[in-house]
Amino acid sequence: MSQSPTSSAPANYTWAGRFSEPMSDLVKRYTASVDFDQRLWRQDIRGSLAHAKMLAKQGIIAASDLADIERGMAQIVSEIESGQFEWQLDLEDVHLNIEKRLTALVGDAGKRLHTGRSRNDQVATDIRLWLRDTIDSIVALIQQFQTALLVLAEKEAATPMPGSTHLQVAQPVTFGHHLLAYFEMTQRDKERFLDCRKRVSRLPLGSAALAGTTYPIDREFVAKELGFDGVCENSLDAVSDRDFGIEFCAACSLLMTHFSRLSEELVLWMNPRFGFVKIADRFCTGSSIMPQKKNPDVPELARGKTGRTNGNLVALLTLMKGQPLAYNKDNQEDKEPLFDSADTVIDTLRIFADMMAGIEARPERMRGALAEGFATATDLADYLAKKGLPFREAHEVVGLAVKAAEAQGKDLADLTLAELQAFSPLVQSDVATCLTIEGSLAARNHIGGTAPEQVKAAVARAKSRV
Repeated sequence: MSQSPTSSAPANYTWAGRFSEPMSDLVKRYTASVDFDQRLWRQDIRGSLAHAKMLAKQGIIAASDLADIERGMAQIVSEIESGQFEWQLDLEDVHLNIEKRLTALVGDAGKRLHTGRSRNDQVATDIRLWLRDTIDSIVALIQQFQTALLVLAEKEAATPMPGSTHLQVAQPVTFGHHLLAYFEMTQRDKERFLDCRKRVSRLPLGSAALAGTTYPIDREFVAKELGFDGVCENSLDAVSDRDFGIEFCAACSLLMTHFSRLSEELVLWMNPRFGFVKIADRFCTGSSIMPQKKNPDVPELARGKTGRTNGNLVALLTLMKGQPLAYNKDNQEDKEPLFDSADTVIDTLRIFADMMAGIEARPERMRGALAEGFATATDLADYLAKKGLPFREAHEVVGLAVKAAEAQGKDLADLTLAELQAFSPLVQSDVATCLTIEGSLAARNHIGGTAPEQVKAAVARAKSRV
């Protein structure tokens, strides 16, 4: 014999009238999202207040209802901020928890708030509001990191270090020039987040469950109230797609990939075999057994956490790939990857801005490494080419000179003029300049080059871009 709806269907659920038995505790835990989506409470309340204001403006609810809703929401904000708000698993998500408390505070006005909307367009609005706020925070943090990076780059604008390809010594660059490569990477990251923000800033509210609403709503009014750039123009798309979240996670993955590359270099540079930099003790740990150890844990963890953001991106792509229109419960799984990627990026940016400000370069170790890899070999080939020798022939001549110098345990700059002339009669006494580290750096005096004056100019341009 079936039980009556009033005796078995939980009144906490907005759909209780349709069901004849209560939800099992296991299903409650499996389907509830309040443990993680409660962080959307500010955005949920902002969206609800704008919606209520529009309903009153359109005459759909009374002005007294709006006043009650605003009063009740102010109390809920106070309760949440003070830690007094009771989040209930039975109420499933952030939206129902807030609505239930509002109704307890203001009665029927709270029940009227949901007029003309669905949780489908409500949650899509909350996520977009949260992402917009998060993107703004991330962009500000990127700029803080860039500022710290530029201070170090300017300080080390003329500090020679080996530039590498294949992790082998290639040509001299300056440490400042090397650091500026990461400025350019993070500048593109910043642009990606800002570009993503344009697509995030579209209002889904008013799309209701999937088909719009029969009430005379004013979506443009709500969009303006919430600072959106416009409205989503198809109700099915508005409630069901999460491409803006996928795009955000892709931007997070790219930013973390850049930090992973920087992290790998910091780990290498801190190794005694390199010894190019010192990282402040507060960013390192020791060993439980080896007293001498100073481990670069922050860069190592950033390198590892890049896997988290990449995984979150794949998770969202996989989440969406098989969904028919319109909203499906699958989309509840969009929030944790979004939150995790955002948290990871924000924490990484904060700690790297602080860590870069405390990095100390060791110029003597960088210059010593330059002496081991025939870093000015290309300069000698260029020198011969400018004297009229075809570059391919110059390349071969310098290769022979390198081979001979290596056999003697010398650098190219240590070979005598007579020894160099044995490889090519085009070599004259002026060759000495191009074989020095400073001469090699100064010769690359063009925009994007590693000449110290160009690095300083690049830092100045970068400051204006920040």
